[in-house]
Amino acid sequence: MLRKTALFAASAALIIGIAGCSSTTGSGGTQDSAASQKAEKALEEVTGQVFSKGPNGEDPSPASDADLTDDEIAEVKALGATAAIVMHYGGNDWATAQIAGLKSEFAKLGITVVATTDADFKPDKQVSDLETVLTKKPDIIVSIPTDPVATASAYKAAAAAGAKLVFMDNVPQGLEAGKDYVSVVSADNYGNGVVSAHELAKALGGKGTIGTIFHQADFFVTKQRYDGFKDTITKEYPDIKIVEEKGIAGPDFAGDAQAAANAMLSKHADLSGIWAVWDVPAEGVMAAARASGRTDLKIATEDLGKNVAIALAKDQLVVGLGAQVPFDQGVTEARLGAGALLGKTAPPYIALSALPVDHENVLDAWKKVYHQDPPKDLKDSYKK
Repeated sequence: MLRKTALFAASAALIIGIAGCSSTTGSGGTQDSAASQKAEKALEEVTGQVFSKGPNGEDPSPASDADLTDDEIAEVKALGATAAIVMHYGGNDWATAQIAGLKSEFAKLGITVVATTDADFKPDKQVSDLETVLTKKPDIIVSIPTDPVATASAYKAAAAAGAKLVFMDNVPQGLEAGKDYVSVVSADNYGNGVVSAHELAKALGGKGTIGTIFHQADFFVTKQRYDGFKDTITKEYPDIKIVEEKGIAGPDFAGDAQAAANAMLSKHADLSGIWAVWDVPAEGVMAAARASGRTDLKIATEDLGKNVAIALAKDQLVVGLGAQVPFDQGVTEARLGAGALLGKTAPPYIALSALPVDHENVLDAWKKVYHQDPPKDLKDSYKK
């Protein structure tokens, strides 16, 4: 697919180059409209595509593979089953939407949610959460491991206890699909990185210097995002240079990202943009930009959290992102768990494509991501 975008780019460059169009941007020098058109065309091409492989190199399957027939739903309802949701951390918009999707679908399936936990991104707490949850003997556990190694034995114990395990995004080390767990459901995280790269390149006109703030942890999906972003920038936009890369480990992801961005902006006074690995770190980048008086900084990220959505609506700082559809992921995970109770075989890896979001479509994107109308403050923020 990236090869295809190069062909579109060549056509765009020829057409625009003849016209000789260019403009000026506050921190990145001249902005090339041909490069912006290339990025726009690339975004159209990648929409609906899935680029990611699963944690063990699996090819992606569609969410429809988790669908249940009316007869199967009736069978599940008759079981009176229970489920537990064991999160890596909560309180952000992504986790809230995942949980909402899970609870909504479990309710439709007659499955009672007996526990919802938040590990605050601490592996030892997640292990403790799993041990506590197992005392409730849930039939299904839907979870995202904070650390694939440190939590592995606790998940193995849950599988041995008979719980049907369905994972979000990541899989504990040593567990086997179809044996120890049902499946893993993820956004196309590599694709989200690709989308955010094209969004930033579009805003920069294909030129400038940027910094990146990545997740400094053994976390499969955030690595995929970073790989997708860097691969796309370096291969497709040679006039955009990554001059600084900083990792953050949390749990104060916004604060850590703000500190990282402050350091970048101090070292590189003419920095054109910063990429952040998801919306919470991006909030820290926004804070750093405002404190430095760099309202011209271009920020790209992933995940449509409310604060970055408002920035997009205002057309300030955040220029675009690749959004997951966490509510739909939760629905898919619930269906997989229910199907496993009936003995259905599931594909080992299901991925849902990235949704490109910018100022123009942020309100419609909110509806797609969260299955509800945008909140009033987001709608009121929109700059027409």
